[in-house]
Amino acid sequence: MALFRRSQVPLLGVDISSTSVKLLELSRSGARYRVESYAVEPLPPNSVMEKNITDAQLVGEAIARAVKKSGTRTKLGACAVAGSAVITKIISMPANLSEEELESQIQMEADQYIPYALDEISLDFSILGPSASDPGRIDVLLAASRSDNVDVRVAALEVAALEARIVDVEAFALENAVALLAAQGGPVGQAHILAVMDVGATSSTLSVLEDCKIIYTREQLFGGRQLTDEIQRRYGLSYEEAGLAKRQGGLPDNYEPEVLRPFMESMAQEVNRALQFFYSSSQVGTVDHVVMAGGCASIPGIESLVQSKIDTPTSIANPFANMTAAPRVRAEALANDAPALMIACGLALRSFD
Repeated sequence: MALFRRSQVPLLGVDISSTSVKLLELSRSGARYRVESYAVEPLPPNSVMEKNITDAQLVGEAIARAVKKSGTRTKLGACAVAGSAVITKIISMPANLSEEELESQIQMEADQYIPYALDEISLDFSILGPSASDPGRIDVLLAASRSDNVDVRVAALEVAALEARIVDVEAFALENAVALLAAQGGPVGQAHILAVMDVGATSSTLSVLEDCKIIYTREQLFGGRQLTDEIQRRYGLSYEEAGLAKRQGGLPDNYEPEVLRPFMESMAQEVNRALQFFYSSSQVGTVDHVVMAGGCASIPGIESLVQSKIDTPTSIANPFANMTAAPRVRAEALANDAPALMIACGLALRSFD
């Protein structure tokens, strides 16, 4: 697993979620980034189940459609496995080892930390720096995932004629994107403890970060599919028609007060509930700021409703706020999709490691 490999070549960030593929390519000039290409492509039903790819061929074909739609010519990709499929451990090693010696030592000792046979896993490590408790040792971050989790993502990219140069971890990609948000300044940049609530199609994930490092994660079964299902039931539409109407409008006048507003209230309650779970299990203090991410964060007015419910400053994720965009990128579409592109952005940033 090329989790921590240095890149410095253009990479497509390819985020494979439960219902869509999100693809993003960035370039950089000095300290400024530019969006070169992006696309969002729906996935066939059941091709990804609970963050596990069940049909690499169908997922790969969706990635290929996203590549074509985006207009990119880049053939190298960075994708990610879900945090729940990865074991991470910080271990202490002698500081005087070369990287080759370190790799050999970790391979020999890995079975102490990983509950799988070593021939069943993909393993990588990154040196974090000197150990706080012993200056003669260094802290090393070890990350391991079952090889089939990695191989199926590599295979899906290969169907789309892409080479998976990096297989990352979603949590690390999110940290990359949050560091970019923090660099924009404002309340997010000033927040010591920041919460990111990513409300996707089938699930929501609360990530709490202290100085841009994740210290807590919790997933809940709540997402935009519940709104789509209610539209489908209320107005007698197919699932595809309901999804299209949700995005493009054209629903009856009672949609907003009777369907959308109750969903928004439920979403605000889910954010509040997730934060209460965090507070009950942690001693680090209160969250300074909440960032809403995921497809549902694009609903107009959701940040003010959430803020009123949790009494904490709230904003909508936009990692592209300080970026320019290539002429082929539609600025309005990018701004609308921005909250759902946090993981893809974090992966695309691996181009500049």
